[in-house]
Amino acid sequence: MLSIYIHIPFCVRKCLYCDFLSFPASERDKEIYAAALLKEIETEAFRYEERLVDTVFLGGGTPSILQTAHIEKIMDTLKNCYRFSSKPEITIEVNPCTVDKEKLSRYKAAGINRLSIGAQSVQDSELRALGRIHNAADFFAAFHMAREAGFDNINVDLMSALPGQTAERYLETLLKVTGLKPEHISAYSLIIEEGTPFFDMYGEKEGENGVERGLPSEEEERRMYEETGKRLEEAGYCRYEISNYALKGRECRHNTTYWRRHDYAGFGLGASSMVENVRWKNTARMQTYLDAYGKGKIHGNVKEEIQRLGRAEQMEEFMFLGLRLTEGVSRAEFFEAFHEDMEKIYGPVLQQLLDNGLIDTGERVKLTSYGRDVSNYVMAQFLF
Repeated sequence: MLSIYIHIPFCVRKCLYCDFLSFPASERDKEIYAAALLKEIETEAFRYEERLVDTVFLGGGTPSILQTAHIEKIMDTLKNCYRFSSKPEITIEVNPCTVDKEKLSRYKAAGINRLSIGAQSVQDSELRALGRIHNAADFFAAFHMAREAGFDNINVDLMSALPGQTAERYLETLLKVTGLKPEHISAYSLIIEEGTPFFDMYGEKEGENGVERGLPSEEEERRMYEETGKRLEEAGYCRYEISNYALKGRECRHNTTYWRRHDYAGFGLGASSMVENVRWKNTARMQTYLDAYGKGKIHGNVKEEIQRLGRAEQMEEFMFLGLRLTEGVSRAEFFEAFHEDMEKIYGPVLQQLLDNGLIDTGERVKLTSYGRDVSNYVMAQFLF
């Protein structure tokens, strides 16, 4: 099996917190990029002719900013060049105010069967503080249009610990979103990344400056975190990964590809891949990418940071990626992959984490509730 990620780097404008590879562009530049992207997808197909594609994820940026015809051509090219499983999961990320009913209906007709809507909040003041281009009404309208267009698998992205946000207002957002019954909710805390406008505005989030300038206190952020799991569980959502919740059977298959270390191929500017324990990234330089695949060229080399993972690195990833999942990692699967008992490789680490109440052990090793709270620390223990 193979998963495919396609990166669309364009957005209407950069959000104040965003450090993703994304930027505004003219319609002409989008058209030129889309043509090069199609050429890359076609050119690389021979590498995967023996694979069945089980999931596709169009991410960004804001993929829905492209003209619908470009998205349809991407879908047509994928269908023509790759073999698909019988029931693939095909997701596109959308901003609420970049879609309408016609666009959503055409996505559905093209074979896209899952939407990921970047709501972040349903409080207009919080959306303005984030620099989002939509308001709450745009989100609700987009959600209902998606249902009318036939989408029965929708994710909603939500963020907590936002500027000016209180726990009460965050819980109000949770209540309104769960009332819509999306199949999946991604709920995560704002991270202040260096190099973003938010970093200049708030500095280090852990420092006092952030609180002084309007970010929630550590205690309030903690309350939001705890209430997220509680309220979503009450609404029927199962937490299957640190930041992801789903109705039964609606976990995101594409995302679990990453956490379970299955193979995925990335196309487009800056896209990452991991195939047969080799990792690489496409160039993040637009001109280099266009020089490789633009203007009808059929051969290009945009791969950078190529790394063949050794056995120890594969073990590390098996542990720290797999532990993101609520189900944890399987001792039997570890042995099948590496022909070694997990205890032989990580015995002292496992015992230390068990003694500190950070993991549960058995046939599977998984984080406790406390372990999820300090997951970065736990996962760091598995690095050689």
